[in-house]
Amino acid sequence: MLLYHFGTRDELFRAVLRRAREMHLASLGELLRVVPGESYTHTLATAWVGVTEPEGQSFLRMFTQLPAQRENSLWPGFRARATTDWLPLLAQGLSTIDPPPSATLVLAVIRGLIMDLDATADFRRVDQAFTMFLRSIDPGAPEVSRPHDP
Repeated sequence: MLLYHFGTRDELFRAVLRRAREMHLASLGELLRVVPGESYTHTLATAWVGVTEPEGQSFLRMFTQLPAQRENSLWPGFRARATTDWLPLLAQGLSTIDPPPSATLVLAVIRGLIMDLDATADFRRVDQAFTMFLRSIDPGAPEVSRPHDP
């Protein structure tokens, strides 16, 4: 049945990746959107929790475990696109901060801390680091807080 609908195993994988990426981008768009009356560092703190909670981690885990040779045959340029498609979302929100920090720098910090969290599962330490980063771009940034301990 799968071959009938998708043609090949790789086409099935591509369809799964495309759908997962659409869902992930929709989630990111919601998390990173500018909320009127809310500081963008508050939005980023909330988004950080959303991205690193189990639902958000499932997307990240799937995309980061796609080996480079598999990526090139399934979706050439996927990792570059999966990185840079965060930039417009961040740039729009960061433009509300004066002076606006670099979206590339903010994304690099987020991605690095996600890798740290994936390797160590030390939510407390990594959340504190993200709070410190947010406060470096906005001294009034809130502390990252989770509704429960992961």
